[in-house]
Order: sequence, then C-alpha cells, then structure tokens
Amino acid sequence: MVEEDLGFAASGTGQHVLLKVRKRNANTQWVARELAKLCGCHPRDVGYAGLKDRRAIAVQFFTVPRSRFSLEAWREVQQLEFNVLEANEHSRKLPRGALAGNRFTICIRDFDSNALGSALETRIAQITHSGVPNYFGPQRFGHEGANLARIAEGLRALRPPERGFVLSAARSLVFNAVLAERVTDGTWDRLEPGDIANLDGRGSVFPIDAMDATLTSRCEGLDIHPTGPLWGRGSPPTQARVGELEARVANEFQQACALVADAGMDQERRALRLAVRDLEWDGEPGGPTGQPGAPIGQPRGPTGQANAIVLRFRLTRGSFATTVLRELIEANVPGEEGGD
Repeated sequence: MVEEDLGFAASGTGQHVLLKVRKRNANTQWVARELAKLCGCHPRDVGYAGLKDRRAIAVQFFTVPRSRFSLEAWREVQQLEFNVLEANEHSRKLPRGALAGNRFTICIRDFDSNALGSALETRIAQITHSGVPNYFGPQRFGHEGANLARIAEGLRALRPPERGFVLSAARSLVFNAVLAERVTDGTWDRLEPGDIANLDGRGSVFPIDAMDATLTSRCEGLDIHPTGPLWGRGSPPTQARVGELEARVANEFQQACALVADAGMDQERRALRLAVRDLEWDGEPGGPTGQPGAPIGQPRGPTGQANAIVLRFRLTRGSFATTVLRELIEANVPGEEGGD
C-alpha cells in the first residue's frame, strides 16, 4: 500500500476539485482518463502529482476542473478499479511533483522471523541511522527494461506519449551508474570537496568547496546529502574527483546522455542517499492484520514467530520503495510504472 502525503490541504474554493482516490490494479494515467470522462474534460486537464504502481493499493490525489458533477456526486464514485474517498474545491490544477512524500505499507510473505528477525532488526536500525543508496527502481525502466531499449532509437523515433518515459529512463540509467560507483568507493553517504549537496527532502542544492565539522555533522545527521547527475545539456557542476567520476560514467553512456541533451533538458541533481523515515516493522502470523506496526525493538508476541512481516515507512517524493526493500531482502521485483 502507498499513500500520498501532499503536505497541504484543499484550498476550499476555486475552479478545480481535489479528489482523494483509492485505486488497485489500475495505473495512474488510466484513472486520470476515467476521471476525465466523468468530468467531461480533456485528460490533459486532469492533474496528479505522481505515478503509482498498477499492482499497489494506492491512495493518491487528482484534480479535475469544476463541472456540473457536484462534490457529492464525486464522493459517490465507486468503480471496480478505483473509488473517490474525498472531494473538495481547490484553487489550481495539481502539478507533477507537488507532494511532500509517500507512506508505504508492505507485506513480505514466507518470512521466517525466528531465523531472520534479529538480523532484520539490526539492518533496519542501520537504515534508520544511515539511509540507503537512492537508486531509481526497476519501475523507471519499464517492463523488462523496455524503456531502455528505446534509447538508441533517438528522439525523433519516439512518439510524444512515450518520450517522457524513455527520457526519464535515460537519465535514471546514468544516475544509477554514478551512484553505483560512489557505493563501490564508499562515498555515497558522505560529502567531499567538489560535491553538490542537497537539503533533505527539498530541491535546494549548493556546492561543497571544502569540508568542515558542521557539514560533516549535518551529513551524518541525514540533513544534507551528496548528489548525482540527472543528465542534460552541458556538463554537471561538480568539481575535482567527483566531476571526473561523473564525466567518466557519462562517457560510458553516450547515447543516453545525447538523447536527453537533444531533448533540451538541463543538468539537474538528485540526492545519492535516501533517508527512510518512520521505519517500523512487526510480525504478522498468516499475513497483515492492518494494526499499527511496532517500533523498532518492541516485542512482537510470546513466540516471535511469523510467516509474514509488515514494513511501514515514509519516503520523500520521487523515491522508490523498491530501493529500500533491496537493502533488506533479495527479491525479483517486476518493473512497472513509477513511484514518484
């Protein structure tokens, strides 16, 4: 399960309606088209902050233009794949990326907590303290990497509906490769001169000319993070060893870099490290009960046995739950749509 946290409430007035929607076995764009049909508007007039996985039980927000469809009518919408939980007037269309983060609840089945519970508690404590590498998940690359296969075709061969997915995959490919290099050399979670730092959970970035005790402390406290490139025109603003590393990786992925440059995209930055907030887990014999999770270290019952565990955590927008899971368990996760 994933639930969006917008970080703000509906304005209560305006020419749009903010809808809180629960969906399952349906992708975000399909739900948007269905809402457009109900509203009688063009699909491009429906706003949403991010894409959510088809297979997840997802609670996310959409905006539609005000119409003859009343708020009461919206609140009664209930279809097989989705239903509207709330409807309120709002001042503007919801733009992409306009959310604070996402809350996840994930059940892992066939898990022997007797054998692995202690190791899991130790690993979760490490993640809570240090975060995880902020890889783009397999969802970004399409089913079986289909978006990556389109990179070599060039910009003109891509139809407008698919162009954004392929460009995102190209940028993500380069970013993941840079992050993998930083993981290998042990610098993914620390700053060094030449880095571009990011404020946790925000888009603000600033260069690191020299390290001092304050910067080191803020980085250790997950307040700031080193960043990697979201490739675009020109060269990234990093310097020294970090700049050389990013240039070397870009040279290994010339087609991906050329594609996003041809599209006129600018150089941007993304944190190399992901802080995992409110991380907790509990054992659920037979599966999840829906009850609140236990904080780290809290007893889970007299036997401590479970054939499933439930993880709960919060991530900033644009992050992937699969990047957290890959630091905890080994599993094959099929690629679908995004986790913005």
